[in-house]
Amino acid sequence: MIRDVGVVIVAGGSGSRVGGSELKQLRWVAGKPMLLHSLQTFQARDDVAMVVCVLPRQYAGDPPPWIFQSDAERLLISVGGKHRAASVANGLEDLPAECRIVLIHDAARPLVSPGMIDRVVHEARQGHGAVAALPVSDTLKSVDAAGRITATVPREGLWRAQTPQGFPREMIVRAHREAIAAGAHAIATDDAALCERLGLEVRVVRGSERALKVTEEADFARAEALQTVEE
Repeated sequence: MIRDVGVVIVAGGSGSRVGGSELKQLRWVAGKPMLLHSLQTFQARDDVAMVVCVLPRQYAGDPPPWIFQSDAERLLISVGGKHRAASVANGLEDLPAECRIVLIHDAARPLVSPGMIDRVVHEARQGHGAVAALPVSDTLKSVDAAGRITATVPREGLWRAQTPQGFPREMIVRAHREAIAAGAHAIATDDAALCERLGLEVRVVRGSERALKVTEEADFARAEALQTVEE
């Protein structure tokens, strides 16, 4: 199999909502450090040429030793930027030239499944962007600053975006470059949004409830519970 997929795992955030001095992406969950879950899952794929882990500057020069419980020949460490999009851009720059398909994944989603990755890669190989996502099932309310409900928002056609998100390399590099030039880089909450602002096609593929984002302390227990749940 041709190895032409590059992966950028974004682990450059402070994890301030979890609290404590330890970065959440380095904490143990479901049997191993959160970041290591994703790193090993992506490196288990035969089509992955390189995984770039983007770490905060203070960790990039001296990463935790467990990170090398992986294929060191397919591992690079990059330095995080001032915001998420800047960290992704740094990771993109470090990917080798043979990576024609790029996957971008948040380290805070440690339980990403092989099936999700397959679906994202398949769509990205068709020449457009792809986002793992789940349809919204709850009733949505628009609320003002005082907590008063102002409207019920129709949920039809609404999806909750997850990661990985995948793109042809030329597409995502252009999206980041033009967002930087337009001063729109820092406000992006995901990479698909940078493509959307240029009118580039991005499609959703089915995600998984297992791929929750660990944001608050209670999410660690949820991840432990979901570890054994089949996709």
